[in-house]
Amino acid sequence: MSGWLPTSVKELEQRGWAVGELDIILFSGDAYVDHPSFGTAVIGRVLEDAGYKVAIVPQPNWRDDFRDFRKLGRPRLYFGVTAGVMDSMVNKYTAGRRLRSEDAYTPDGRHDHRPEYPTIVYTQILKRLYPDVPIVLGGIEASMRRLSHYDYWQERVRPSILVDSGADLLVYGMGEKPMVAVARVLGQQVNESTSQQVDADRLQHVDSLTRGLVDLPQLAYLTSSYVPQADDVVLASHEQCLRDKRAHAANFRLIEEESNVIHARRIVQQVGERYVIVNPPYPPMTTEELDHVYELPYTRQPHPRYQGKRIPAYEMIRHSITLHRGCFGGCAFCTISAHQGKFIVSRSKESVLREVEQITRMPDFRGYISDLGGPSANMYRMGGRDTSLCERCRRPSCLHPSICKNLNTDHGPLIDLYRAVDAHPLVKKSFVGSGVRYDLILHKDPPPTPPDKGGEPSPSRGSGERVSSGMAFARELITRHVSGRLKVAPEHTADGVLQIMRKPSFSQFEEFKRLFDRICREAGLRQQLIPYFISSHPGCTAEDMAELAVITRRLDFHLEQVQDFTPTPMTVSTEMWYTGLHPYTLRPVYSARSPQDKAAQRRFFFWYKPDERRAIIDALRRMGRPDLIPKLFGR
Repeated sequence: MSGWLPTSVKELEQRGWAVGELDIILFSGDAYVDHPSFGTAVIGRVLEDAGYKVAIVPQPNWRDDFRDFRKLGRPRLYFGVTAGVMDSMVNKYTAGRRLRSEDAYTPDGRHDHRPEYPTIVYTQILKRLYPDVPIVLGGIEASMRRLSHYDYWQERVRPSILVDSGADLLVYGMGEKPMVAVARVLGQQVNESTSQQVDADRLQHVDSLTRGLVDLPQLAYLTSSYVPQADDVVLASHEQCLRDKRAHAANFRLIEEESNVIHARRIVQQVGERYVIVNPPYPPMTTEELDHVYELPYTRQPHPRYQGKRIPAYEMIRHSITLHRGCFGGCAFCTISAHQGKFIVSRSKESVLREVEQITRMPDFRGYISDLGGPSANMYRMGGRDTSLCERCRRPSCLHPSICKNLNTDHGPLIDLYRAVDAHPLVKKSFVGSGVRYDLILHKDPPPTPPDKGGEPSPSRGSGERVSSGMAFARELITRHVSGRLKVAPEHTADGVLQIMRKPSFSQFEEFKRLFDRICREAGLRQQLIPYFISSHPGCTAEDMAELAVITRRLDFHLEQVQDFTPTPMTVSTEMWYTGLHPYTLRPVYSARSPQDKAAQRRFFFWYKPDERRAIIDALRRMGRPDLIPKLFGR
């Protein structure tokens, strides 16, 4: 089916559909952009491809008479509800709880097109209007709030979003497979159920429909009749978490471990008189399955309803290409692995080149691919060499505390892909805008397997020699795919803080900077390395920030890309920040919690600003570090 998925009665009629004929209606907190970087568009296209009649209601008006919730009527199978690409509170507020300058997923960046917690607000409205229709939650907001979680903006531990919203089911993680599976099972249930339901039986009707879904992978649901299974992971109850921060922290370790193993177990948590059940996820997609998702008939454009308006997020990604999913970095403050998983699923080179061809035919294409990337740009085609070892592994990160010896870190396939993209006659240049892991670049691949008797080792890799495809990748990246500035994320300079963050030592960043400068010098390029840093992360003190200022000054950085740590649901860092304990050791971890302490740490980023100088000098004297004053400001 060509064109956008319908969003109005008029668009239904254009397809020859009537109100009441839809199988599934998706409500989203984001504007509708029919591009594979926008989750609602992906799920809509996947369901359409599976044979269902699907419509999208983007950013419905929740303040009036709810006409946006009524206009397309009752779907035959279910409503899908998502807050959008980001957690709504992260999208709206800074770490200081101030309104962000714009909403990147809304026309013209306006803030008044979605409520706070739209997953909850939309679901409660739909439940009032259509109590007999199942509601399935999805997206990052629901995924990261599927169990008890600390909410920074309300400063309290909240139960599963299933409790607060009243939804029937929750799909966590990447939702293509479970959303189609839910549709298929519900379709069977609907066909078998009676066609007439009186009002008094509506809730029982929904319960009977969803009962057949409880064994599907990657679903969470509430039940009052929990039947224990032998290998269930039973968490401390929500009520225990409210009373005991130690129990809440211990829960998180179990949740994270089950999110990062191949053979996960079912997770159970009691909430009041009911239980939240979280089924294990589907296995990661195959390359063929991922190719198919990215090659569905997206228009790659915002819906025509936004003509003449700017959607900031779309402006950034309109000519970008996603190469893979997943991230095995396991950074303590990041939700990517909790949502996408740590196992990399890569697209084929042929699929990527077909998308390049599609982009080159766009009317506004001027020869530049803005990003060939992924969650971490240089993890394409990487993974465990011996998957039987991966099946027994419970590490949340393949890179921390050191790079796993079983990890294939060969950058060769990625270099080959870059060169194939650049060989397209209409591509002038392709850039890498996603972040790169410099520890992977610096890592030397293990020696190749010795050849069989009579064979010969590869001419590019002598037998037993440690080699580095990362060095070849660095040269390819820096000389051909950087648009003047390469962004990387050391996050801090103090090794103690980096250890808590699950990031490599800052000495590796310094080594990469030397490599970057040398390659630029040899190639005659004037390019900048732009580092990202975080203040007020758990484990970070004001003295750590003072030393960060001195070190980055020595390296001649005037920092721009910085942020104050924002606690977001379901990360190791957030659990440390809230409980004061490391979930894996249950030992105390310091965090700067007050606005004054957080501001004092952030100030050190901007030592070069004259209006910060006096406050920094006074702070250094108070902490007993006057020796750092001349290192920052001279004598």
